[in-house]
Amino acid sequence: MEKAVLELLESLPHLLRLPSKQIWFDFDEEADVLYVSFERPQGATDSELTEEGVLMRYRGDQLVGVTILNARKRLRSHA
Repeated sequence: MEKAVLELLESLPHLLRLPSKQIWFDFDEEADVLYVSFERPQGATDSELTEEGVLMRYRGDQLVGVTILNARKRLRSHA
């Protein structure tokens, strides 16, 4: 089986626990930023930047998206 498929299968338990059944992923390779949307359009009204460099986007109390800065760098540090 292809490595990408195996990695996807390994991430399946985490994906199924996300707050939405429809999830969009966009990766900006040049900026090394991963955008994850649980709503399209997000319509975020507030956001919070964590100490880890993760931007949480909210509409009211509902998490509608996450922006992960330095995504590829994080992957290397966990490998």
